[in-house]
Amino acid sequence: MKLLPALASAFALFVFGVGGVQAQAQAQACKSPVPDSALVKKGTLVMSVNPTLPPMQFVDQTGALKGMRVELGEAIAKRLCLTPEYVRIEFSAMIPGLQAGRWDVINTGIFYTEERAKLMQMLQYEDQAISISTAKGNPLKIAKPDDLSGKSIGVEIGGFEERKARELDKQLTDKGMKGMTIRTFENFAMAFQALRAGQVEVALSIDSTGAEYQKRGDFDRVLHGLFPTPVALATRNKELAVAMAKVLNDMKADGSFQRLFDQYGVKAIDGAVTVKGPAS
Repeated sequence: MKLLPALASAFALFVFGVGGVQAQAQAQACKSPVPDSALVKKGTLVMSVNPTLPPMQFVDQTGALKGMRVELGEAIAKRLCLTPEYVRIEFSAMIPGLQAGRWDVINTGIFYTEERAKLMQMLQYEDQAISISTAKGNPLKIAKPDDLSGKSIGVEIGGFEERKARELDKQLTDKGMKGMTIRTFENFAMAFQALRAGQVEVALSIDSTGAEYQKRGDFDRVLHGLFPTPVALATRNKELAVAMAKVLNDMKADGSFQRLFDQYGVKAIDGAVTVKGPAS
């Protein structure tokens, strides 16, 4: 009678051992096409993110990172047989941090520009544009860009969005109209907090975020589709960029790329993902 438990234990140990060997074999079979020399940390894809743009990238009530771009980064890492790791940091520090080798990838929906493509490898994957949001009810009755004349606007510092806010301001003054008072903040969440507190009259963000805040009932998105421009993932290492482009195109081919974008109501770029950046 005492033999049966022993046999059962031995059998359980055998089964566990077989499972463990299989899991180890699967892990070994998943060999990353990216060499360790191309990574900041061995076996890891380190990505910077500014989680202040729901639903694309944000922190939920438990403190966990969520959003479409977070999921996309995790899918890329998995297909590259790497462990995803995120560094939460303000956008203004992302390009210097990439150049200094603090992370492998900028995964924050950085807008593509020719100037940026001279500094780093860029993979365009998503189409975005800019929105203008106001307090609920649109008390200023903003219906067109000219209605921003004389208004105070909040925007994240140091990015494409701030540049476009200043372009809007110049368009107004070139017409002989009063310009805007542009207030910059460390991130978009702070710009929207300032709008909620009445410290600015409008806030500028990407279309997806403006739509999300309106959906939540927080603010009204009164203008959208301004300055449509592709956004990108950015890396310093070209070998990594090429491997990531292959993963994204594989995802396009198997449908998982479009399913993720459809889930969040975001427009993907047409055609294949390519790498644009310095030759080395």
